Amino acid sequence: MQYKKTHHHFALKQPKKPYKHSTIMAKKILLVDDELDVLEFLSYNLRKEKFEVTTAKNGKEAIHLAKKDKPDLIILDVMMPEMDGVETCYELRKIKELEQTLIVFLTARGEDYSQIAGFSAGADDYITKPISPKLLITKINALIKRSSGHIKEPTMLKGLIIDRERFVVVKDQQTFSLPRKEFQLLELLASKPGKVFTRNEIFSEIWGEDVVVGDRTIDVHVRKIRERLNLENIKTIKGVGYKFEEEDEE
Repeated sequence: MQYKKTHHHFALKQPKKPYKHSTIMAKKILLVDDELDVLEFLSYNLRKEKFEVTTAKNGKEAIHLAKKDKPDLIILDVMMPEMDGVETCYELRKIKELEQTLIVFLTARGEDYSQIAGFSAGADDYITKPISPKLLITKINALIKRSSGHIKEPTMLKGLIIDRERFVVVKDQQTFSLPRKEFQLLELLASKPGKVFTRNEIFSEIWGEDVVVGDRTIDVHVRKIRERLNLENIKTIKGVGYKFEEEDEE
């Protein structure tokens, strides 16, 4: 899947006043974009907030650096030559030590298809160009905060263990590692078996109220969970949302 760039989306004008430093310190971020001015602009603003930043100009270089540095967050441009962002995300998610690394797409594309393809590849969020440095930092901090959370005791259901500390799911004595959003969605639904979670509740809990995602995003994630775990406990409530049933319904 290839995308052609048509113009730049960032101005290199630096902010007049420094922003307050992030309270989340020493987090490692890998920036991936084939536009040098974008890399310089984002790197400058992230380093001001005390993030440790490395950069890559294409997908292959990003994969190499991610294996080497094991960043906490990868900001990945969608429109790149040779290996686009979606393909790069797929490859990153195949690397075991990067399974829980946050991956955020940076894109000017607003089409629903682009978001669905990205989330299906294992992305955690989208940031749409152009974006102000202050809003970018706010979104990154919010994403890291939501993803860190507090360690919980495993959720234990019939034939299923959701282990939040190890970020794995054990089903019928077989262990599975899920992408972060899929794990969080399964954990949410299974936290209250029988309860119907509306789509708005799910969006708010998993993606945050300030994140705009496509209408089919939840559907894609539920389908992936069902396929990966061969799990039929998640039931669709048409026009409302989803619920988790402890016993499979015939």
